[in-house]
Amino acid sequence: MNQVADGKGEIVHPENSPTRRARTSKVLAATVLLTMVGGTATAAAPAHAARPGASPDVRGVWRVQGDSTVLSIGHGTLRTYQTTAVSCLPGDTARRTGGGAAGTVTYEGDENTYQVRPGKGGARATLHYEGSTGDRTLRRVTELPQRCGESAPHGKRATFDVFWQTFAENYPFFQAKNIDWRAVRDRYRPRIHEGMSDAQLFAVLREMISPLYDAHVSLRAGDTGNFGQGRPGTEIPSAALDQRARSHIERIDLGGERLRPFAGGRIGYAQLPAGQGYLRISGFGGYTDKGDDYTADSAALDEALTEAVRSGPRGLVLDLRINGGGSDALALQVAGRLADRPYFAYAKRVRDDPADPAHFTRPQPVHVHPALGRQRYPGPLAVLTGGETYSAGETLTQALMDRPAPTVRIGRNTQGVFSDVLERRLPNGWTFGLPNEEFRTATGETFDGAGIPPHHQTGLFTEELAQGTHDSAFARALVELARHPGRSQPS
Repeated sequence: MNQVADGKGEIVHPENSPTRRARTSKVLAATVLLTMVGGTATAAAPAHAARPGASPDVRGVWRVQGDSTVLSIGHGTLRTYQTTAVSCLPGDTARRTGGGAAGTVTYEGDENTYQVRPGKGGARATLHYEGSTGDRTLRRVTELPQRCGESAPHGKRATFDVFWQTFAENYPFFQAKNIDWRAVRDRYRPRIHEGMSDAQLFAVLREMISPLYDAHVSLRAGDTGNFGQGRPGTEIPSAALDQRARSHIERIDLGGERLRPFAGGRIGYAQLPAGQGYLRISGFGGYTDKGDDYTADSAALDEALTEAVRSGPRGLVLDLRINGGGSDALALQVAGRLADRPYFAYAKRVRDDPADPAHFTRPQPVHVHPALGRQRYPGPLAVLTGGETYSAGETLTQALMDRPAPTVRIGRNTQGVFSDVLERRLPNGWTFGLPNEEFRTATGETFDGAGIPPHHQTGLFTEELAQGTHDSAFARALVELARHPGRSQPS
């Protein structure tokens, strides 16, 4: 995911919210009881439980498993509510646009495309965000939480409380980062008063989350400022950094040859003199001028992948070193063109207990499936990564770890952010994002924070860019691919 830079710095659009990661962009699977998010229920919408013998109905009120979101569906409209123990704020509103298999109903909103599929008996349903690699379980509740029918909190203290509470109930990594979040509240809340300026409030909230060094944590406060940061020693992916990297690669690695551009320039491909292929992907989304159009992005990506595999290269270099993330589903589409049989990619689990950061849902497995009816490259692969490999770039790296064919990672650790971003609003109109998921390997390992390590560590690519020196990771990739000689015919 691309993050925003600190304060006055360059702003790069976030791409990995549970909404954005589904459309341009990384959601999903323990039931959250009504009492966990603040009080009893109040009459707001009919439950529309299915009658015996009738087809299940998606109308009614639903709680999303894992992130305290409530959906109210009826009269062709889906409305979301963002709840905590101290608040209920309205979220996205989506209109019904069609149906699908097994009773699935699709709703198109400003923030996301929602696909709701009823379950047996009408008490449960499944929610899918277009472009996501997983689903969320919905549990029917009788009514909206009481707070959703009351006036929303307002003022500086209310804004602080919703901000702190949302992290307290959803952020999974406080212990791993050695952060006592209750102590943070005790330290900062006495500084909040109604007479303080927006700039002063922004400074306090920014100071609270800075020690997390989490690239999936952001605060967007309009004209007051924007905040987001990566792991120390890494840079935030940006259009300028991407262009510097491309120019460096064309000059140093390709000897002056230009990459063939695809997907609005976010993907580049070149056939190397020794018969290998070089595929560079700087993000997963935003490939066309159609905006947040997953279908168009998928088609543009498919065109680039077809070019990369059609000639059956003797080896393939996949460069993800400057990759701002985006849609995990598009990332899996890449893995599907690099496989000749299904295999396990990763498992997703989401924090689902507001009182216990260590309590998660049952992991939901995600698999790589070979692209049907498309040419595929099942041969040797060298994956280049670094601290500027973010989010969906990392989930693709993780999805390639158990790839059946020889696969080697070269460079530096990835950024260390995998979760979809939970996008939330504040009473004063500001917005912020935070992660609430883990991505795990088949053995249960997670790489949040530290990132996925390479098999072979090489020089720091951003330093090589700045100095205009030799690309050590690319050179090592060619050496490693040479260990697996022979042309791999596309399947």
